[in-house]
Amino acid sequence: MNAIFGKKIKNNNKPLKNIPACYGIIPVRYASTRFPGKPLADILGKPMFWHVFQRASRCPELVKTVLATDDRRIYSVAEKFDIPVVMTLPEHPSGTDRVMEAAEILDLPDDVVVINIQGDEPAIEPKMLTELIEPFVNSEILVTTMAKKIDAEDAKNPDRVKVVFGENNKALYFSRSIIPYSRNNKKHEIYGHIGLYAFRMKILKKFVALPEGKLEHTEKLEQLRLLENNIPIHIVLTTHQSIGVDRPEDIKKVIKKIKKIKGSGLHS
Repeated sequence: MNAIFGKKIKNNNKPLKNIPACYGIIPVRYASTRFPGKPLADILGKPMFWHVFQRASRCPELVKTVLATDDRRIYSVAEKFDIPVVMTLPEHPSGTDRVMEAAEILDLPDDVVVINIQGDEPAIEPKMLTELIEPFVNSEILVTTMAKKIDAEDAKNPDRVKVVFGENNKALYFSRSIIPYSRNNKKHEIYGHIGLYAFRMKILKKFVALPEGKLEHTEKLEQLRLLENNIPIHIVLTTHQSIGVDRPEDIKKVIKKIKKIKGSGLHS
């Protein structure tokens, strides 16, 4: 049985008005090539996913935040900490597919917005989720994701996905290569993609039903499937810093960040 009920995190912030009901889903899996068991990694005495849940639950726009896993160990620890959790199938090709199954288990209607919250962002800034959700006051917005200015050195890393977008903030392309390319070697703005997504439920259903695209296969970036099928992605620019955990050595950076947050009284 899926434990979909848990403690309500106290939130004194007022939510945005005139937006659809929003649900946060945190996909977490035990298997990882670079960091097996990552969701259970100890951070200041609590598993990583506990920190993600605590931070995400402080976004006032989220009606509910739920963990979605395929691993009994993660599920059991989530129950121990009274975190809402659903058990999903192990063979999903991506976190988005896991989010979709969780949304179906929760029986979410087509008119809600589903937020895919990365399970390896234990110091996530709740305001980023609010920023991600805000564009949905416009009924024409179907999908949102985030970007932040990065420097040229950071942009050289192929793991740091780059994005270019038009004047209306619609994504034009995502790439592991540096985009745009400066033909004259002049300094220009480069935006790094932040892997938070919000979907209208009907678009999430459509997305997971589509076959892998050619560009998606080449870059190994699932968001390109949307662009290849003419589904616009709205880019939300943020100034907030996002720190993900890819390898065990990243834990130290995250602990430092969380201690700083605790010191400001914004984390419990």
